[in-house]
Amino acid sequence: MVPGTCLRRARERLGLTYRDVERSSYELAKRRGRSDFIIRVSRLADFENGGVTPSLYKLYSLCAIYHLDVFEVCEWYSIPLRQRLRDSLEQPTPRTHLLAVLDDRPDPSAPKRPLDSERTSFLALQKGEWDPVAAALTGGKSRYRLGFIGTEDHWMEPLLRPGSLVLLDPARRRIDDSGWPNEFERPIYFIELRQGYRCCWCQRDKDRLILLPHPLSPCLPETLRFPDEAEVAGQVVGMAMRLFGS
Repeated sequence: MVPGTCLRRARERLGLTYRDVERSSYELAKRRGRSDFIIRVSRLADFENGGVTPSLYKLYSLCAIYHLDVFEVCEWYSIPLRQRLRDSLEQPTPRTHLLAVLDDRPDPSAPKRPLDSERTSFLALQKGEWDPVAAALTGGKSRYRLGFIGTEDHWMEPLLRPGSLVLLDPARRRIDDSGWPNEFERPIYFIELRQGYRCCWCQRDKDRLILLPHPLSPCLPETLRFPDEAEVAGQVVGMAMRLFGS
């Protein structure tokens, strides 16, 4: 079904006329202080019958007035918003950074059966059924954030290779610089700098934060003023990493 037809049916289900939509869009534009939200009658006819795609502002107005899910409406126009994480991971970048915040809304791409986290197993996935990275790392909890280790970031290599995806817990910001039995259990932190991010081990010395790379990494430690020059975005609590040769 073409997007214009979907918009027309959504409007008719609510019993709205073209004039009703125009009037509501004026009220929305006044409330938001921007005339771009206004949808005039002639433009609405173009959306429904002329194959014209709404701008971002007018798309928002339509979703608000028709009580529609913006994710669903974007899919009418072949814009796969729910697949943005998957597409983002296909576009690696040289610098380490945070990915967009995960949605706390239900996603139809969630796994249909729970995973047995205690056993090693293959994941039998149907194409497009769900995003295995987000589902496996987050466990369906929205408080986490995802970070991408830049393809030129060698700070934690080989423990955490460039191009890896890490799961952050923003609630864990306190630096623990002792008490771990081995390097695998030593906390790794995602640090926000003035110009970018660093994913590494840390040590706190009063108002200084010492950023520590892996001993086998070619990188050197850095000392920054805390929190003026460096802030803790969260502790790494999970990772997805491609092995060499795969």
